[in-house]
Amino acid sequence: MLKGIPKILSPELLKVLCEMGHSDRLVISDGNFPAESMGKDAIVIRCDGHGVPELLDAILQVFPLDTYVEKPVNLMEVMPGDDVETPIWDTYKEIIAKYDARGAEAVGNIERFAFYEEAKKVYAIIATGESALYANIMLQKGVVVD
Repeated sequence: MLKGIPKILSPELLKVLCEMGHSDRLVISDGNFPAESMGKDAIVIRCDGHGVPELLDAILQVFPLDTYVEKPVNLMEVMPGDDVETPIWDTYKEIIAKYDARGAEAVGNIERFAFYEEAKKVYAIIATGESALYANIMLQKGVVVD
């Protein structure tokens, strides 16, 4: 056990977050995301018993968002004609605002299939048991400034 580290962050996940460098990206995926097929060239970490918001909050306690890009956080856009509400996005923006002064301004959207293509290039995918639809979120790592 370590002091000051959220308990939801497993040793494996902490190691991956630590290994990541500036501009590396990770996806925290919902339960419907094809994590294993998208993550063929990435590290896939299973966190099936957890939701995205609790993992996002824990990760942002130790993970700086990139300050050199306008949108270091990206969400998967809802497909046109898909009648889905995304209240979880508001939860994400509240969590992000706790850790980044840009708040909701740090969050962008990527078209669904473009999100899949970008997900194939990330360093890691964290596969959760999140049941909300369109709950996938991509984070780009920044630098730690002391």
